[in-house]
Amino acid sequence: MVPPVISIRNLSKVYAGGDEALRDVSLDIARGEIFALLGPNGAGKTTLISIVCGIVTPTRGTVVADGHDIVRDYRAARRKIGLVPQELHTDAFETVLATVRFSRGLFGRPPDDGFVETLLKDLSLWDRRASKMMELSGGMKRRVMIAKALSHEPDILFLDEPTAGVDVELRRDMWALVRRLRDSGVTIILTTHYIEEAQEMADRVGVISKGALILVEEKKALMRKLGKKQLTLNLAEPMLRVPPELADWHLALNADGQELLYVFDANEERTGIPSLLRRMSDLGIAFKDLHTRESSLEDIFVGLVSTRSGQ
Repeated sequence: MVPPVISIRNLSKVYAGGDEALRDVSLDIARGEIFALLGPNGAGKTTLISIVCGIVTPTRGTVVADGHDIVRDYRAARRKIGLVPQELHTDAFETVLATVRFSRGLFGRPPDDGFVETLLKDLSLWDRRASKMMELSGGMKRRVMIAKALSHEPDILFLDEPTAGVDVELRRDMWALVRRLRDSGVTIILTTHYIEEAQEMADRVGVISKGALILVEEKKALMRKLGKKQLTLNLAEPMLRVPPELADWHLALNADGQELLYVFDANEERTGIPSLLRRMSDLGIAFKDLHTRESSLEDIFVGLVSTRSGQ
């Protein structure tokens, strides 16, 4: 069996004021996968990433990155990891090219102008290589942060809300780059508020809430296991309320009474739709149109976190 590229065991973090940011988190991440970590603000996503990257010290637990303990063998572990943080921290007076070259040297990599040039071209930065950081837009600065994180050719890349507040073009470029990196064997762990991106990109999804990892699942299995479908019936005549004769289907009526909504498990052999339609016909309730919609990863995520929070 191939060992995981990242192995996290019983990781906890309690800050000085007593705030418990992480609670007993254990997680293995396979080499070459894209893992999406989802959770509301303050859930512990950034703390988890910061510990793995050696920025924050854990209170308890261990992290091994590509065979290197992040505390005992900090330098070797950190060399394996690239990080694109949420915050944009750069020297305002340095040029783009100098910033990326410096970052490569910081991790003990020998100069390689060919690699740096290719990297900057991949991120549409080559034409701005002589620009000072203070002259760049927020989106361009984000591109430079990505270039810095990749400058030392890491095997593991963390992207902490990488597309927050950036333009659509950068988002598209970034995800194309992520796919190329994954194809070249880089393991990618991302946190994102754009859940549709996680749905499109990730192999597995983890959900973190109040410092605890409440679910880790292959994306396809998660969608299959928790995904619901919604049937919408556009009524011929508006209703004031759902008739008691249809109570078995737990239907919802939209605000203006024009639509009946029925949520069902798409994996069930008996969905209840044929019997619902027959019952409606018996009651003389006509509809003009009907359509179904599958629940998205966002629906599942919101449902999980709400359930966990006891809402």
